[in-house]
Amino acid sequence: MDAIATAIEVQVRKLSPLMRLELVDAILSSLDEPDREADRLWSQEAEERLAAYRRGDMKAISLEDVLAKYR
Repeated sequence: MDAIATAIEVQVRKLSPLMRLELVDAILSSLDEPDREADRLWSQEAEERLAAYRRGDMKAISLEDVLAKYR
């Protein structure tokens, strides 16, 4: 780490655990940048799956059945 990061770490360690957790959350959120192409593809996939379900080409599975598979 460079001197600035080290100085920040020293200050952060003086914060309460809750404040540090909130800071970590803010830092992680700042790293989570939207991917428009991935969002577009997932939206398209969801629309296609919904259309297939409505046509009867795809059946739904209950949450209970899905969870039972992994217990």
